[in-house]
Amino acid sequence: MLNIVLVEPEIPNNTGNIGRLCVGTESRLHLIHPFGFVINDKNLKRSGLDYWVHLDVTEYQNADEWLKQISDKSRVFLMSSHAEKSYLENEFQDGDWLVFGKESVGLSKEFMDLFEKKNQLTIPMSSLIRSFNIANSVAFVVGEAKRQIAIRGI
Repeated sequence: MLNIVLVEPEIPNNTGNIGRLCVGTESRLHLIHPFGFVINDKNLKRSGLDYWVHLDVTEYQNADEWLKQISDKSRVFLMSSHAEKSYLENEFQDGDWLVFGKESVGLSKEFMDLFEKKNQLTIPMSSLIRSFNIANSVAFVVGEAKRQIAIRGI
């Protein structure tokens, strides 16, 4: 099972869509506070539809609380438009942690510095855009990770 981590999500519709994706791909969702919305916000429930009750979700008050759950930091992958290595070049495994930053600014430098540079991944994109929508980004990376895991039978 993959672990999807949203650090300080700001937009309820994105979090709802990602929650729905997690249910559909049998992935766990980890949400790190503070949020830009209330978790029971009607938009979050609308995006997640009635799937939210099936979601394996854990909330953390801050990044330090989340970090205590990580037994192997080498299996944590940070998604950033500033990274040099493409997620398509990475070998994913069942149980990996896929970390995405808040919609407005991504992951902070301080957060990125908690992990090795080799664990920082980007999604290749046209120079005409700054980044992809976070829900789309999660779908890209989860899809590739699930494909690799299925091919290797891990």
